[in-house]
Amino acid sequence: MPAPSTIVLTGIRLLLAVEAVVAAWNGVLPAVFITLAALVLTVLPGKLASRVGLRLPPSFLAAIALFVLATLYLGEVYDFYDRFWWWDLVLHFGSAMGFGILGFLLVFMLFEGDRYAAPPWALGVLSFCLAMTVGVLWEIFEYAMDTLFGFNMMKSGLPDTMGDLIVNTLGAVLASLAGVVYMLDRAGRLGAPFDLFIETNRARFRKLFARKTKV
Repeated sequence: MPAPSTIVLTGIRLLLAVEAVVAAWNGVLPAVFITLAALVLTVLPGKLASRVGLRLPPSFLAAIALFVLATLYLGEVYDFYDRFWWWDLVLHFGSAMGFGILGFLLVFMLFEGDRYAAPPWALGVLSFCLAMTVGVLWEIFEYAMDTLFGFNMMKSGLPDTMGDLIVNTLGAVLASLAGVVYMLDRAGRLGAPFDLFIETNRARFRKLFARKTKV
């Protein structure tokens, strides 16, 4: 039986594909564009990762798909941003946490899992910067969609953008702190996402496993 995360990922992709067909049948072209873009974004991360020799755990891919579903599909097609004032803030906070953790793992991977090659705080700062960069790029994307296609992703303009960036900063800070705590071997169960990614990509963290073998 497939893992729950695989079932969730497959279900989201099927839902988006069906919704794209229905929107095309009804002639709602903006919904077709958004739904197809969301569908592509559920596939693209795994493909890009495999091109550079990485494997994203199914739970990571499912989390990405859920985020895409919540932002583009529910947020734009079904107006969840207007229905729930907190929807945008929660998504920005969650995405900053996710990108911060992933950024921490990618930087840690550059050192092949060597815990002594760089101080934990330095890795935390780098992961924070990555999460903030992604948040800023998303705001640029929203501006481009509003300007080029007449969407209303920025809602109230500058207040919406600044609110998103503030929440993004909070999420990025927490993610970087989680990475630092993990490096200090004090994360406990909260370190599960880190352990899962590292175990899935053991070859990229050979120094970490080599040290464990010696111990």
